[in-house]
Amino acid sequence: MCDFVTAEDEHIFIPVWIRVSDSNRTCPSLGGQLPMLVGDSKFHVELIEENVDEAVKKLRDGGIEVLGLVCHVSNAQQRKNLIDKTIQKYGKLDVVVSNAAVNPSVDAILETKASVIDKLWDINVKAAILLLQDAAPYLKKGSSVVLISSISGYSPPASMGMYGGTKTALLGLTKALAAEMSPDTRVNCVAPGFVPTHFADFITSNEQVRREIEGKTLLNRLGTTQDMAAAVAYLASDDASYVTGETLVVAGGMPSRL
Repeated sequence: MCDFVTAEDEHIFIPVWIRVSDSNRTCPSLGGQLPMLVGDSKFHVELIEENVDEAVKKLRDGGIEVLGLVCHVSNAQQRKNLIDKTIQKYGKLDVVVSNAAVNPSVDAILETKASVIDKLWDINVKAAILLLQDAAPYLKKGSSVVLISSISGYSPPASMGMYGGTKTALLGLTKALAAEMSPDTRVNCVAPGFVPTHFADFITSNEQVRREIEGKTLLNRLGTTQDMAAAVAYLASDDASYVTGETLVVAGGMPSRL
């Protein structure tokens, strides 16, 4: 059986996975689609793109045990409620995946309003730290944390400079948290390339821009939600039990060096 809790704040998604210790089934999915991959890992991975109720219904219709909670990640009480309700129902946390992200501006960094800068750092970086502060007391030996950065954290496009900067911060945060939370909890990161989701519509829906991005990859295509789900599921699973403090770039071969 695969159990998880997920929270949504507009386009901000915080999957918090609950692993059932006797689970041998896999139900991973990251994105609006729900491929059921059975037998290759021990986690269910789901990123809700519409709303919590719709996603919960879809999962339950597939025979999956699930608890769905709405959480505004900038709200301390709602973050606490997310963890408290999870512990009340399941009694433990095995995996936390922090995927919170906003990108409310395409302005150049030096032209970005202070309020926008605050929102970017509050959601993209600060919320991940505060969520883990709430979750940490319940993460025991063998637990795992996966942060979601971006290929933009390595080379931010001009229209995503401030956003890219927040994603660069997550690369360093991964290293720092891996040391701080060792040896009981592993902390890793996934840096996705461009994936045609609602979040990236303003980029990937433009055919010319899409072709340019595809041309920058070695595989001549955009990523898929399944590509990202597989990477997160690996880092969260026991298959990666000797991996911590690392960032796995899933970007089709796009340059990824700071």
